[in-house]
Amino acid sequence: MPEISTHAASMLHAIIAMGALTLVMFIWLYATRLPAMSAAKIDPQDAAHPGSYTLPSKAARVADNYNHLFEAPVMFYAIVIAIVLLGLADQIHVWCAWAYVGLRVVHSLVQATINVVVLRFAIFALSWIALGALIARAALAIL
Repeated sequence: MPEISTHAASMLHAIIAMGALTLVMFIWLYATRLPAMSAAKIDPQDAAHPGSYTLPSKAARVADNYNHLFEAPVMFYAIVIAIVLLGLADQIHVWCAWAYVGLRVVHSLVQATINVVVLRFAIFALSWIALGALIARAALAIL
């Protein structure tokens, strides 16, 4: 494997951390969904079409968060890989990448537990500031 800078390695570690968060939320999703479906006497086949059944908020908010981890974080993965491949990784990019990861962890915990929408939105907006900084700095560097 070719040598990569410490900054580039740290940014790739941030991708792995986001993957770990997604894995944790996947496990949490099924740890809440399956018992909720059983308690509601929902036949698994009745769940063939998402949204065709209703689960308690405790299970639904974990599922919602899991789905959210396949929205904006996809842009995070792409931009971090682009920054690393283009040799643009520096300390500011590292800080932004890890800020994004930390904010997404907090966002997941808030959504899956207390689900205070105003707080969740504020955390989401802050995570987009970190992601936006990654995107803007990379775009400026290649212009």
